[in-house]
Amino acid sequence: MTLTRPEPLSNATLADLPEGVERPRYDRHALTPGIVHIGLGNFHRAHQAWYTHRLMQEGLAQDWAILGAGVRPYDAAMRERLLAQDCLTTLIELAPDHRAAEVTGAMIDYLPIEEGNGPLVRAMADPRIRIVSLTVTEGGYYIDPVSGCFDAGHPDIAHDAAQPDRPRTAFGAMVAALRLRRAAGHPPFTGLSCDNLRGNGAILRQTVVGLARLSDPDLADWIDTTGAFPNSMVDSIVPATGPEELALVREMGIADNAPVTHENFRQWVIEDRFCDGRPDWDRVGATFTDDVHAYEMMKIRILNAGHQVLANAGELLSVPTIADCMAHPAISAMFRKVQTEEILPHVDGVPGMTPGAYLALIERRFANPAIRDTIRRVAFDGSSRHPGFLLPILRDGLATGGSVEGLALVEALWARMCAGRRDDGTVIEPNDPHWAQLAAAADEARNRPGAWLAQGGLYGDLGQHPAFAAAFERWLGLLWRTGTEATLTAYLKAA
Repeated sequence: MTLTRPEPLSNATLADLPEGVERPRYDRHALTPGIVHIGLGNFHRAHQAWYTHRLMQEGLAQDWAILGAGVRPYDAAMRERLLAQDCLTTLIELAPDHRAAEVTGAMIDYLPIEEGNGPLVRAMADPRIRIVSLTVTEGGYYIDPVSGCFDAGHPDIAHDAAQPDRPRTAFGAMVAALRLRRAAGHPPFTGLSCDNLRGNGAILRQTVVGLARLSDPDLADWIDTTGAFPNSMVDSIVPATGPEELALVREMGIADNAPVTHENFRQWVIEDRFCDGRPDWDRVGATFTDDVHAYEMMKIRILNAGHQVLANAGELLSVPTIADCMAHPAISAMFRKVQTEEILPHVDGVPGMTPGAYLALIERRFANPAIRDTIRRVAFDGSSRHPGFLLPILRDGLATGGSVEGLALVEALWARMCAGRRDDGTVIEPNDPHWAQLAAAADEARNRPGAWLAQGGLYGDLGQHPAFAAAFERWLGLLWRTGTEATLTAYLKAA
């Protein structure tokens, strides 16, 4: 018998999807845009776009459709794939005991990517756009990693300040659009960061207002006074799409060239501070609150920092995924010890959830074998993730006189990983925007551990703290002498 290959995913083929696959029940041609999303990757499509799609399924939010956008040349490939299938996305939920597919349609266009970002600026200047949301990674906000202040001296920022009508960055494009809106008498849009940063709305405000102030102080004051930048906390594990995911979607009878897999968990907590309206995302599971801080602290410190606790040990021991790390006796035991002894003491509970219960939830989610979340993806950009997720906890531990042995080991594992070879001798390919600098410091630290901690842009004055420096030197030396597994065993046996 000859199997019929499915037709490529598009508006015209939605009716032909296999039985049991959810699909848009709304008229996509009747949707009008209300959101521009910059940095349109897998996470946005599995998370924020899904919430909007679910509202549309209820006959709501028809004027809140999403326009995708990118500001870098490499975004063009994603744009081409999505436009070829009418910006539809197949989401595949992977639970430990089942899987399900749903085609979502809240996104209706992907803006052209041009030097100077003219199409993006014009779209955001349209008064129909009331929210501009972003997922541009934790390291994409031009923050000085030590001071936490806006990095006004970065070459990209200097360019946008000097040429505000031809911006290079997403934030320069936002400033240019806000200038046009102000001149036309339109209100500003709400800027909504969906990245894993503590106080991400405040950071987005800092970057947008700080950049505007370099070229137009009056505009900066208008944005700061009349605009809105709500803090938010986002959570769902969404792996990168590779050959396995492409094969899976075809196995399910859907010809989608840009599918997304995700776990069977989502959470979105948002400050209810919008300046020009918002969708009722709370009707489909989001939480609006006046205090996001406790939620984001719990998630960033236990989940995001926890990812980094696992990732470098996994890379050094050639363990491919987070789920495989949780199945590895030494790595998973190290994870639990660091969490319970050194992270949970610096986390407060939220309504209905204690830190201990949240850790148990995270352990179950991380151990889901259906989610092939690669160590390489999780370990990427450690130069942003360690200062953002781990070092604040380490500072709290030192300030309160608590143990930092486990966190010092995690930093030593990162330094050892950046030397570029696993314990089995295989090469670790560059996996950080600052890989050359990190690799040089890691190589020098093999014989002089203080060379790693002397990276002031990462550690500031932490490297001079005797308790941390001594523990780091001891663990890094042991890693080089005995290897990763023996070092983890030594840590687990220590009192």
